[in-house]
Amino acid sequence: MAAGHRSTPPTAPTPPDHPLQEPPVTRPTSRDVATAAGVSQATVSLVLGDKWRGRVSERTAGLVREAATRLGYRPNLAARNLRLGSTRTALLVVPALTNEFFARVYTGAARVAAEHGFGVVLYPSPDGTGPARDPFASARAALDGVIASSMAAHTLDALGRDGLPLVMLDSDPTAGTAAAHVNLAMADGMRQVAEHLLAHGHRRFLHLASAVDSWTFQIRAEALTAHLGPDTQLRTVRAPLSVDGARTAIEAALAAPGSHPTAIVCDDDILAAGACKAARRLGLRVPDDLSVTGFDDLALATAVEPELTTVRLPAERVGEQGMTALLAVLDGSTWTAPDIPVDLVVRDSSGPAR
Repeated sequence: MAAGHRSTPPTAPTPPDHPLQEPPVTRPTSRDVATAAGVSQATVSLVLGDKWRGRVSERTAGLVREAATRLGYRPNLAARNLRLGSTRTALLVVPALTNEFFARVYTGAARVAAEHGFGVVLYPSPDGTGPARDPFASARAALDGVIASSMAAHTLDALGRDGLPLVMLDSDPTAGTAAAHVNLAMADGMRQVAEHLLAHGHRRFLHLASAVDSWTFQIRAEALTAHLGPDTQLRTVRAPLSVDGARTAIEAALAAPGSHPTAIVCDDDILAAGACKAARRLGLRVPDDLSVTGFDDLALATAVEPELTTVRLPAERVGEQGMTALLAVLDGSTWTAPDIPVDLVVRDSSGPAR
């Protein structure tokens, strides 16, 4: 090596700016399914859109479904809905999200909707009053139909359904323009309550009725009156659907002069909880001095002491049938079904008359 010169180490190769990457995985299309099945894209659309009957043979439909499964094909729902002018979305109108019963109705409706590629948008009508303006004015065209509780029926006028198919829950089947009705056997539930209390010797009754003006509560009141018979006493007081409202109403009713009831029949478990609270404040024992019954069988029914005798309402089944009815209406079918059965659950809040 010559003096005065320094050796220069070899330069390492410069790494590439971007490391080698696997090519992106492309999503299979309906054209890929058509090629694999040996059919046209139109046939694929008919089969996967469940509109093939009468147009495509069973064998061809099977080939298309098998090819779609093998390729892992998933239809682009947004694009399909845009073509069909539908978003496969139902609107569920209920009085309030905080009510356990309607939360369970939503669960049932959403389950059936998901099985048929539908979604459910939940709209609560706060505090039992309708909105000042239509909150869905810009989105109404995206809805396929409406499912509504009779307790939120006042909201429908503000929503302006513009001819959307309507399924009513727990409402008068002889009134309105609904395409279908889904009802619980409310009158039979109140019959079971009346017969249970009469069998325990009760003859003086107080009906703690909901202050909400709704068909479902009217039916309960009529059924209770019809099944108590002429040799009984029945007094009715109304209260808002809250524990405090019920407690205040019962305290006032029991403080009034005259014969006191031996049984309080409540339109709702929340009202029944308030009635039990009032009884304790007045030094009355439930059920030794006063029997109390509820309606709904909410989680509250077993959280209070004593646990409530109440009518169990299958709320999730109401939601399931509501969505099933809407799907039938959208398919052009007529949907009818008998009232959903309800059952009395006897617990410790009711017993023999004192």
